[in-house]
Amino acid sequence: MNRIKLLPEQVANQIAAGEVIERPASVVKELVENALDAQAARVTLEIQAGGRSLIRVTDDGTGMSRDDALLCLERHATSKIRKAEDLAAIVTMGFRGEALPSIASVSRFTLTTRERLGVPPSGGSAVPDRVNAELQTESVEGTQIIVNGGTIAEVKAAGSAPGTSVEVRQLFFNLPARRKFLRTEETEAAHIQHYFTLAALAYPEVALTFQKDGRLVWQLPAQKFEAAISSRLAALRERLRSLLGDEKLLPVNFSAALDDSVPPEETDSFETATADQSEIRNPKSEIRVWGFIGSPGVSRATREGQHLFVNRRPVENRGLNYALLEGYHTALMKGRYPVCCLFLEIDPAAVDVNIHPSKREVKFHRELDIRKVVAQAVRETLLAFHAGGAKVPALKSKVETVRQKEPQSTPALPQFPEKLKPAVEPLKPAIQQPPLKMGFLPRRSETETDNPAVPFSILHPPSAPEAGTPSSIVHPPALPPETAPPAPGATPLLNVPLRLVGVIGKLYAVLESDRGLVLLDQHAAHERILFEQMLNRLEQNGTAPSQKLLLPETIELPARDANFLREQLAALTRLGVGLNEFGERTFLLDALPPFVKSTDARRFVLDLVDELKAAGREVNLARLGEHTIAKTVCRHAVKANDPLQGKELENLVEDLRRCAMPYTCPHGRPTLIEMNYRELEKKFGRTQ
Repeated sequence: MNRIKLLPEQVANQIAAGEVIERPASVVKELVENALDAQAARVTLEIQAGGRSLIRVTDDGTGMSRDDALLCLERHATSKIRKAEDLAAIVTMGFRGEALPSIASVSRFTLTTRERLGVPPSGGSAVPDRVNAELQTESVEGTQIIVNGGTIAEVKAAGSAPGTSVEVRQLFFNLPARRKFLRTEETEAAHIQHYFTLAALAYPEVALTFQKDGRLVWQLPAQKFEAAISSRLAALRERLRSLLGDEKLLPVNFSAALDDSVPPEETDSFETATADQSEIRNPKSEIRVWGFIGSPGVSRATREGQHLFVNRRPVENRGLNYALLEGYHTALMKGRYPVCCLFLEIDPAAVDVNIHPSKREVKFHRELDIRKVVAQAVRETLLAFHAGGAKVPALKSKVETVRQKEPQSTPALPQFPEKLKPAVEPLKPAIQQPPLKMGFLPRRSETETDNPAVPFSILHPPSAPEAGTPSSIVHPPALPPETAPPAPGATPLLNVPLRLVGVIGKLYAVLESDRGLVLLDQHAAHERILFEQMLNRLEQNGTAPSQKLLLPETIELPARDANFLREQLAALTRLGVGLNEFGERTFLLDALPPFVKSTDARRFVLDLVDELKAAGREVNLARLGEHTIAKTVCRHAVKANDPLQGKELENLVEDLRRCAMPYTCPHGRPTLIEMNYRELEKKFGRTQ
């Protein structure tokens, strides 16, 4: 008797449902993707009891004929692909042909559809656009198919508008073991709403309606969405405002071309191993990144505010998460994450969407280069904002492969007053400033003052830099929400004249602008100035100082880490880290930068390897030296009890204006806090 037998079709469908249908949100995802692939202009989602008792998705797409409606309930029946080569050029959301039969096998399923006659089969370039689809001749009779637990109960003619309606009731009614693992109705409804949010962001041109337990939650109108990037950004901005409110966001419009002369590297850091070059055609090198990122100050405690799309498909990818953090490097405070809604447009052959049954994760053909492009897009956008540009023009770049070193520009160093120059010992000002007295202080002229240590003066912004002026500091800052600079479109804070009023708490300088009150943390500001100065010096000299250890230590690493570290030894030497091979998997550590204090040499090397991998293997002097420099300048910056004189404060503000990233210290804390007149009037009850 044969021990191996073919599974019954119903059992096979239920097994597939275990992979594809995790919870009610998975059903919504598959059905909404089908509606979008059918070129729907309107999609309505209705749920009850968190999707347990009812999920209904209705669209006005191309619909199906009676034969296609019956065939779509068979496993691996799809209109999206025809042959294996189509997997390298997938442009639709779905393509596996498993969703509908899997859903029907674990629910009470009703499909009602009516075809628009004259519409060619969907998938690839054969799919007409939505405008043309609406002009097709319509059939007058629809089809309804009722399926209970995978068994077709009834097929009949039915009246229906053009398009498709799928109704899923009593999910997992025949699999009680799966049903008991569902969470509460509120939790399941939250997962559904999260996915529907992603679909709404990916397709602003589609009108979406969401009803929960008979109550209307969303009714989002379709936005004008054309090929021009300005139209896309405007549509996305309006959809973001409808869904997420008025966040302070910066538009991103970045394009790049990869260097095709060097093959992509293989990577073993995580799930992005490169495919064999002989098995995949060479993808096009053009990449476009557009969308919105949070302006300085907009961040979250989790990654829930990050919405990433590849060819309009919502994706999860660890490499892209690392790229976002790299773009905001040294800016976000510890434990904070960026907010973004970014779209990557890339050749479909350069991304594999077929690595997960539910298509949640993707794998890139050139993972490291993609990460570099995304990080650069974020950095360039934030640099443009900090430079005072209200508008973000299209940025273009020739992105070299990650094996090649980027040239480092070396701008002129800011000029510091004598008291603010770096020194070996902490700075101690010689003059103690008297405290400010209580009383009514009338507005003064620039020459009037009660306190000679802190004269009233106007600090004018510097003239606009010449176009093309390089900046070697490429890691942008971000502020906490309550300390963010003006919203996009307004003049950045340091680009307006500031009037020095006084100092409070021997730490915070009080300034006045034509917009309101400004507080300056002199310690944080001095840290930022010294930080950029020391980075510039490191880049100019090309090699960091190094101090020999009294007793060199040997470190044995795992084979994978040893191979990785071996490729970085030359660059680490330039950073002042003395590492040499001492065997197949053993290294000798005999030198460290002067300010690095490490009691555990092996832990230091392992942390260094992890940091290099997180940086995408791109060893950059400024990138890896920042942590040490940040701790160094913290010791040398003026302290809370080191009050500065008026002239020194003026110089401090002027030097801060010359910084590439002036709004945070190297640890991500704010240097400036602004409270405009509207906020002041609200606090005093003058406005509501």
